[in-house]
Amino acid sequence: MKKYLIYLVILLVGLLLGWLLFSGLSKSDTKHEHHETSQTNKMWTCSMHPQIMQPEAGDCPICGMDLIPAEAGADGLSADQFKLSTNAMALANVQTTVVGNGTTENNAIKLSGKIAENEEANAVQVSYFSGRIEQLNISFTGEEVRKGQLLATIYSPELYAAQQELITAASLKEMQPALYKAVRNKLKLWKLSDNQINTIEETGKVTENVPVYATVSGTVTEKLVEQGDYIKLGQPLLKIANLNTVWANFDVYENQIDYFKKGQEVIITTNAYQNKAFKGRVDFIDPILNTKTRTVTLRVVLKNEQNIFKPGMFVSAKVAGVTSNNSEVLTIPSSAILWTGERSVVYLKTDSDQPIFEMREVTLGNLIGDKYEVLEGLFADNEIVTNGTFTVDAAAQLQGKKSMMSKGGNKTMTGHENHLGMQHNTDKNVIAFSKNKRVEVSKTFQKQLKEVYNNYIDLKNALVKEASKDVVKASQLLLDKLLAVDMKLVKNEAHNNWGTLEKEIKSSATVISKSKDIKEQRNHFKVLSSYIIKAVQLFGVNEKVYVEFCPMADNNNGAYWLSKEEKVINPYFGEAMLTCGEVKQVID
Repeated sequence: MKKYLIYLVILLVGLLLGWLLFSGLSKSDTKHEHHETSQTNKMWTCSMHPQIMQPEAGDCPICGMDLIPAEAGADGLSADQFKLSTNAMALANVQTTVVGNGTTENNAIKLSGKIAENEEANAVQVSYFSGRIEQLNISFTGEEVRKGQLLATIYSPELYAAQQELITAASLKEMQPALYKAVRNKLKLWKLSDNQINTIEETGKVTENVPVYATVSGTVTEKLVEQGDYIKLGQPLLKIANLNTVWANFDVYENQIDYFKKGQEVIITTNAYQNKAFKGRVDFIDPILNTKTRTVTLRVVLKNEQNIFKPGMFVSAKVAGVTSNNSEVLTIPSSAILWTGERSVVYLKTDSDQPIFEMREVTLGNLIGDKYEVLEGLFADNEIVTNGTFTVDAAAQLQGKKSMMSKGGNKTMTGHENHLGMQHNTDKNVIAFSKNKRVEVSKTFQKQLKEVYNNYIDLKNALVKEASKDVVKASQLLLDKLLAVDMKLVKNEAHNNWGTLEKEIKSSATVISKSKDIKEQRNHFKVLSSYIIKAVQLFGVNEKVYVEFCPMADNNNGAYWLSKEEKVINPYFGEAMLTCGEVKQVID
């Protein structure tokens, strides 16, 4: 009995020791395995270049500094996804919309156009004989004339001789009636009236200066001669337009042509009469496409007895009730779309509860109202960015993700690339355009944009000096120049891109102009800079521009600005860290 009891105690002790030993080892293995998994999933970044994300420790490919572990929040995102901070979302006023099927009710296509003279009612007053203008009774362009009104008196040697022939032929009309008739007809061809011819014949006196009368009524749109000029037979004297009816000419893009037909009713408005709307009907659609603007001209004839419409006046037209032929097609606001010249992109919010975004390329259809049809790239119930799109795109570039300027992102960048998706020239320290194409615009538009850019530079310099009042003044001047930019100068994707940028620049500059706190001004200057940079990158200002970056601005998140010189002068810190930063891009 005692022997069995000893065996039992030994067995129990052995079981206890085995449990303690193997349990601890299991925990150790599990802990070790978890540690290895954690180490495997950890991402490494650079404190000076947070856009760098590497799967293992090492040196920063840009500055050579040791990489540090990335924040835990960076884990769990796919290669193309990125996250925005709450502060950035609020500053840029980022808004999203859920995509749905079909088009909205009461859709309308909006067109922009200009009032022109009705060419069918235009006339040119010409001279029917040669001579010298002794007196011109039309003083200025815009003067009203009536049919039969005296316009000028002309001395004509050949008409003087013809009058003498008439006097001679009148005395011989019984003997030579054919000669008499031929002379009278010659004077009629020179537009002398029967009364004028009869007066010459009855008085037997030659008129030295022959009067010229208006053959039509209307408004003088152009004076082609001056008093004392010598004129030839058939030479134009005046251009006269009848403005009782005028043309409103509108540009229609080729993907909108199918929505219009002759006789269609159009509602027209103008800034001159903001509370009035005028009805007209489509009279003509140009059968030839303008290959430069990719538009055709649509003409509406307007009644103008009260002289409301002036040639050259800008007008807008709205054609209501336009719907898509495909009831299942998706539509998205034009403010959600970024155009690169080759691609159309939007930003998808991939998590309804978190500010996580991803770029998505889309194929667009027709423009209906202020919305585009989406043929490919999105599905119903997708949530997309509809306001602050350029700010989201700037964040994608900063973090090396797929963006408007870069198709593939720059997750594994080398020392010859930067987070803007541009190729780096190590010889000249210049980053040139390598993956994006500049949108072609007119020199006039570039000149107007340059004035906005110059006021932006003044604003930046005021922030460097920490002069809050000067910041307000510069932002107000920037807004004035922004309003002066003519949207008519840009077409197609350039028009859409500038429309979105102009709205965001205006929003940021307005906030700055109303703030007296230098810290708040600098916060919104960061947002303003992102849009100004986009504008200069896309359209150019016909001079060399430096894009500069400070990694310590915005609570070490980094921020950009533009400069006219390569020397770094930091607007985010002023005297505290005046030279902190580096040139990231040179835009030629």
